[in-house]
Amino acid sequence: MPPFITKDGSTIREILAPRNSTIVRQSLAEATLDTGCSTQAHSHPDTEEIYFILEGKATMAVESERESVGPGDAIAIPAGRRHQIANIGEVPLVFLCCCVPAYRDGDTIMCDPLI
Repeated sequence: MPPFITKDGSTIREILAPRNSTIVRQSLAEATLDTGCSTQAHSHPDTEEIYFILEGKATMAVESERESVGPGDAIAIPAGRRHQIANIGEVPLVFLCCCVPAYRDGDTIMCDPLI
């Protein structure tokens, strides 16, 4: 699948999703954020997510919690929780994003910055 820009501003390449496979309840995508960039703070009322960092360094915010994350770190984002990730490294930030149910723009609610 060709990459696309999500509502939060990250570049996504869907690996498996209802749009390109036989799965129907979840999606797995590779997200990329350039150096110095961040997603827009947002929430997903119906979707829980897992981010798994492959490359780069970031600050991850889930509601009022802030953590520095890097390769091998996993972040659990419960449905409805506001979140934002910012690339603080010197290389593009690359991470996997698993969504249940599968990602859709209509389940993305933008909010004020967390970082």
